[in-house]
Amino acid sequence: MPRPLRVGVQLPEVERIVRWPEYEAMARAAEEVGFDSIWIGDHLLYREDGRPERGPWDAWTVMAALAGVTERVVIGPLVACLGFHPPGLVARMAAAIDEISGGRFVLGVGSGWNEPEFRAFGLPFDHRASRFLESFEIIRRLLAGERVTSAGRFWQVEDAVLLPPPARVTPIMLGTSGPRQLAATLPYADSWNTWWDAYGNTAGGFAVRNAEISAIAESAGRDPGEVERSACVLVSFDPSAAERPRDDDAPPLTGSPDHMARALRDLAEAGAHEAILVLDPISETTVRQSGEVLAALDA
Repeated sequence: MPRPLRVGVQLPEVERIVRWPEYEAMARAAEEVGFDSIWIGDHLLYREDGRPERGPWDAWTVMAALAGVTERVVIGPLVACLGFHPPGLVARMAAAIDEISGGRFVLGVGSGWNEPEFRAFGLPFDHRASRFLESFEIIRRLLAGERVTSAGRFWQVEDAVLLPPPARVTPIMLGTSGPRQLAATLPYADSWNTWWDAYGNTAGGFAVRNAEISAIAESAGRDPGEVERSACVLVSFDPSAAERPRDDDAPPLTGSPDHMARALRDLAEAGAHEAILVLDPISETTVRQSGEVLAALDA
């Protein structure tokens, strides 16, 4: 039976300190057990009351390295914060990783939400929606092969062009939920992604959010059927070893591989084309355990 949806996995972010050899091992394991994609969070720093400071490795550097040690899986940021870099540089980095990976890169984009990391690295946190929209317009036009001149309020480029010319147009996935941003960007995006706690981590919750996205796309003049839907799914193989804070309104998916596979099928029936598993805990062991879920999903 064909797999009802693509399934990816998010590699560690700030659950603990992870060195490169473990990232590489998890990426190779993900390919071996049948995942379709691997994803990297894009953050600079977490500062929260009652918890130690945490920060992941630079997402773009890690993704480029993963592109060089994998052969089949799609690679992408979940999602790239457009406030961290000038848009022209984001487009160039995306095109380079797509080249290194042989056309296996998806550019997930968002506007960011974690004010302390912006402040710590001297980045503006105001007008995030407006900054995001100006950046998105420049990025998507550059990736489409255009020469771009734009004199926006926040971002300016003059006769910018991507050289060497990319071999293809890098797909763009939206990781934003703001109605204004969605209305402006859904006409140009290839897919849309939502985090697990935004829809309650259930197929029913996703169906509601999915319908909202379809309505916004239709109002913006885009055929909703042209925009693929992607859902992050919190999965727990061992609740006693949880590394992430729990949300009672969005409990993790647990149970046997068959049970998890049924839940993923329900998600597909609710409109998802892709599920990105957020494993808790996340390790090479749980990545390989997920292979049993993928096998049940394929059965």
